[in-house]
Amino acid sequence: MSGAEEPIYFLPLGGSDEIGMNLNLYGYGPEEDRSWIIVDCGVTFGDLTTPGIDIIAPDPRFIEERAHQLLGIVLTHAHEDHMGAVAHLWRRLRCPIYATPFTAWLMRDRLAEHGLLGEAALHEIGLHARFDLGPFDLQLITLTHSIPEPNGLIIRTPAGAVLHTGDWKIDPEPLIGGVTDIAALEAVGEEGVLAMVCDSTNVFTDGESGSEAGVRENLTQLVGEQTGKVAIAAFASNVARLDTAIRAAEGNGRRVCLVGRSMHRMTQAAKAVGLLKDVQPFVEEDEAGHFPNDAILYLCTGSQGEPRAALSRIAEGTHRHVTLGEGDTVIFSSRIIPGNERGIFDLMNKLAARGVELVTEKDRHIHVSGHPCRDELRQMYGWAKPNVAIPVHGERRHLLEHAEFAKSLQVPHALAPHNGALVAISANGASIVDEAPAGRLHVDGNFLVASDAESIKERRRLAATGHISVAAILEGGDLVGGIDVRATGVASTYDYDLDEFLDDLAQAAEDGFKRLGRKDRADEAVVEEAIRRAVRREAHRIWGKKPVVESIVLSR
Repeated sequence: MSGAEEPIYFLPLGGSDEIGMNLNLYGYGPEEDRSWIIVDCGVTFGDLTTPGIDIIAPDPRFIEERAHQLLGIVLTHAHEDHMGAVAHLWRRLRCPIYATPFTAWLMRDRLAEHGLLGEAALHEIGLHARFDLGPFDLQLITLTHSIPEPNGLIIRTPAGAVLHTGDWKIDPEPLIGGVTDIAALEAVGEEGVLAMVCDSTNVFTDGESGSEAGVRENLTQLVGEQTGKVAIAAFASNVARLDTAIRAAEGNGRRVCLVGRSMHRMTQAAKAVGLLKDVQPFVEEDEAGHFPNDAILYLCTGSQGEPRAALSRIAEGTHRHVTLGEGDTVIFSSRIIPGNERGIFDLMNKLAARGVELVTEKDRHIHVSGHPCRDELRQMYGWAKPNVAIPVHGERRHLLEHAEFAKSLQVPHALAPHNGALVAISANGASIVDEAPAGRLHVDGNFLVASDAESIKERRRLAATGHISVAAILEGGDLVGGIDVRATGVASTYDYDLDEFLDDLAQAAEDGFKRLGRKDRADEAVVEEAIRRAVRREAHRIWGKKPVVESIVLSR
């Protein structure tokens, strides 16, 4: 390890205290002339608390203000939570992008979607590549994960080296790609690792995550037991699992039909880098129905219950070409991601109502995690021998548990950062020396808006209590005609229908107007506020809720 006075700086803007939306910054040099690189730039996904928002990106404000010091974005692998924000944020950063072939193929596809393919500089680098960006000497280390070409990254500077693991596990038989490069990890461990910034997803799980080879054996046997149509729902990015599903189908006399855009996209990317090269041609959706039930297997997106994914449309009976029913089987070769339980259970219930048999990882050994359990973490710490453990890629409880676990393995120092914590790393350890803004940006149609934007707050209010609009016309300080009240998302009952509700609100608005003095009645703004308040009070009295009320008053 170096004794250089200048430390390496680590700054997570996403992915710490949460699983997903990873964006990590590394800096070196004096503050006024510090060089920075970004390692991964991913997204997370919206939920019921973000109506109308499907994709959420980290706020890059800190590095955007220092874009002239930013040397590049280095991607460890192609999962959306590690690369999905690049195309959304690139115009704010305008720096080169570095990725291995599979990740680069998918990155080009995303850049093309955003009209950036000819503008953003994307550098395709080889596996095991070593290259320089300013003061950073960067080296990729092959690891195993649930997607092709996962890489750890050694970041060397004059101050010493940091090992950034990205997402990983230890799989002795990954089926696709190389095994973990233990020799390279041991070599950097002997060289000296100031800190290891490491995946914390499965820190509470004892043992090992398991191998893809075991899944292949079990999935092949399971498919062979079925006599009707079979659909396998899996993460499209897990190309090894897709390969296993294809082999399981072909080994049991079935042809494969891909269902869902992501399945097509991922298989195209895999074939472009030499994977999936010796499989039979896929059957088109409109042709699959002509095959006997025991001769077709559908490989579907939608294992997490996503409402617009292929499997959800099949369950709803709205898919144009694919139907499943009595005697058919859906195999969920995936796990339930926390937060998706409701959508997945709704999906399963709809399939069950159609008479479809369901098989999950709880029933058979048909899924393994792509993240390290405690025994694998123990091995990694033994190889890398870091002076400091910096857990990331986990909720707060994961990071704290990981830090304690690292200490139990005799790692001298451990620090569990939160998003926005600027960490200085040196031979003496690590400490938080400053704070940076680390918010979220919502991808709202064609716009990127802050998570606390007024439009987002309004949408939450509308989702909870509905909207009422009130319109009135004034002439000479008097109302002209009646007050018009309209409502969206407001409740009514058989005994008290919406028309009655609106009539009572209109009467409340008129009463509110009448309570104003003659001078105030001539002021549109005063009248608008008076009738808005009157309507909101009356709606709350009747309904028990306070809807969003908008009033419009015009004079003629």
